[in-house]
Amino acid sequence: MWRSNFSAMLMKLRTVATVIMLAALVACATTPTGRKQLMLVSEKEAISASKQAYVETLKPLEKAGKVDNDPVLKARVDGITGRLIAQAIRMRPETQKWEWSMKIIDDPKVVNAWCMAGGRMALYTGLVQQLKPTDDELAQVIGHEISHALANHTAEQMSIAIATSVGIAAVGAASKHSGAAMTGATLAAALAIQLPNSRQAEAEADRIGIELAAKAGYDPHAAVSLWQKMEKLSRGKNPPEFLSTHPNPENRLQKLEKLVPQMMPYYTQGGERPIYKL
Repeated sequence: MWRSNFSAMLMKLRTVATVIMLAALVACATTPTGRKQLMLVSEKEAISASKQAYVETLKPLEKAGKVDNDPVLKARVDGITGRLIAQAIRMRPETQKWEWSMKIIDDPKVVNAWCMAGGRMALYTGLVQQLKPTDDELAQVIGHEISHALANHTAEQMSIAIATSVGIAAVGAASKHSGAAMTGATLAAALAIQLPNSRQAEAEADRIGIELAAKAGYDPHAAVSLWQKMEKLSRGKNPPEFLSTHPNPENRLQKLEKLVPQMMPYYTQGGERPIYKL
């Protein structure tokens, strides 16, 4: 019996490994920083699934009256977000067609923000109330989230989630398109913003986000002070939810500090700072 169970387990592990290897060969993509990604889900499919996931995520919150309750905060966040989106569109012109949106979720206990594929975002009031960010620091948070979408991290997370299911992954790897792998796609899209990002994804979002913010007219030094605040808050009894989905590598501050001089020319340059109207 023991040998039989072990053989079955070994066969299953080999199957998983084979499926993931096949998937990597069949479906891969490259991020704006040049990193290769496993892609069982196309960006178009991720955007479609995220649209539905966004609606389902917000529905109970809207019913409870916890969305966009503070007009002053909403105006502040929308103004910053609009400048960042304008730069995101300059970086990737095809994102002009995205249905960009930002919702403020009223929950003072939650320090978090996220952006789904296609530019659908949310920011929790707890992040503003507990971190007390300046506009420059808030721009770093939102720019970081926008960068996850620009680098197609939602589709990547969805692909990883799907690949952990042998049956679905086998179908996806066997087909020449990812349509067959889209069973439960809406759930996978919702799950994607709850799963921890990889170190590579975090590094990409840091790099792209600080550039977006600098080009939008926000001080790059704020990326460092933001994470200093985040680290200070994390020493409490209840670490910010933001850190559960955005792991904080030990060398993050050092890397951001090195990026600051590179970003300063974008920040100090003259010219118009366009705003995308949400």
